[in-house]
Amino acid sequence: MPPFSTGFKTMQHLRSHNAFVRQVSATAGLGLSCSAIRFSSSSESQAPHLKLPFQRIFAQISKDEDTGARSGAKMVKAKAFKVHKVGGPEVLQWEDVEVGEPGEGQVRIRQTAVGLNFIDIYFREGIYTHPTPFTPGMEAVGVVTAVGPGLTGRQVGDRVAYAGILGAYAEERLVAADRVVPVPSNIDDITAAAALLKAGTAQFLLRRLGKVERGVKILVHAAAGGVGSLLCQWGNALGATVIGVVSTEAKAAQAKEDGAHHVLIQSEGDFAEKVKEITNGEGVDIVYDSVGKDTLQQSLECLRRRGLMVCFGQSSGLPDPIPLGALAKKSLFLTRPSLMDYTSTRDELLECAGEVFTALAAGIIKVRVNQTYQLAQAAQAQKDLKERKTTGSTVLIVDSAEKTTGMA
Repeated sequence: MPPFSTGFKTMQHLRSHNAFVRQVSATAGLGLSCSAIRFSSSSESQAPHLKLPFQRIFAQISKDEDTGARSGAKMVKAKAFKVHKVGGPEVLQWEDVEVGEPGEGQVRIRQTAVGLNFIDIYFREGIYTHPTPFTPGMEAVGVVTAVGPGLTGRQVGDRVAYAGILGAYAEERLVAADRVVPVPSNIDDITAAAALLKAGTAQFLLRRLGKVERGVKILVHAAAGGVGSLLCQWGNALGATVIGVVSTEAKAAQAKEDGAHHVLIQSEGDFAEKVKEITNGEGVDIVYDSVGKDTLQQSLECLRRRGLMVCFGQSSGLPDPIPLGALAKKSLFLTRPSLMDYTSTRDELLECAGEVFTALAAGIIKVRVNQTYQLAQAAQAQKDLKERKTTGSTVLIVDSAEKTTGMA
């Protein structure tokens, strides 16, 4: 295990695959709810490993999530966004839907908050393909309103969250029970909705994909964004030297506040040359690039010998293909990972969520929810996100929970 900086020693025990249950008691001083123990993975089946091409991983995870209700079951009226054809924000249609009783292995969730992510735009635009019509959105928080027949370990009233399951832009929905995690009592719904996918991504990028520790130099693109700000905070806490790249002076100030030791503004010249100056010509160990087309080539130039290039998004568009010969010069490594693959088993999911919620409770990371919209305003929220008008995280608020379930 790499040594951790101050405040991170409380997390050293989390590396086992049953870490989420163990951390509940070990970190009781942080206020995490011990009721989460009933979600332990000891009696639960594991999700199959995902071995599909990246663009199909999400569709496989979400397959039949909202169509598995028991035949003849009572239907609950709700609202949800549907995409009948891919395109701009205008293709998001706010429609009346009916949600049935959960089938075997499912729970029904009345959602309270939905996380906004660039992947929502990728699906809406058709960059990631899925049969239409579909409901976009990949993460949310809510309350369990019904459980499937014979299901144990979940009960009505549980506060739960999920990430990586298509269909989140809805007031109420069905979800596979083994893909939800308990939300600790000291984490509010908005924070949880903003955190699980983004902070989960930061967790596996920093803690599992690459060995980030004291002395490691990392470059973070979109350093003031939802994932970027968390990479800066968590990377700093692990002892790494953090170099952030942003688009404006205002975002540079936020990146510095979030722990970046050096911040570069992309429009102010060749950032690769500036990275070499900062690192005395050596380059960084790891580049985390969620921008894609506009940055990939220069990002490769920022790496030291045997450096790791991590492409985990493409907010500027799909990058041009990289010939293998471009990696040979410095024996570089190139990867395009996904949170969904790194949490494809129940144990992996619980471990990831456990570390995220522990880091939040300990103050090691802070999710900056700088924008909130009503769920019905999702089209505008997506537009603002793509136009880089947002910073940190954005959450869509569901304000019709009582109407959704028909409660008085």
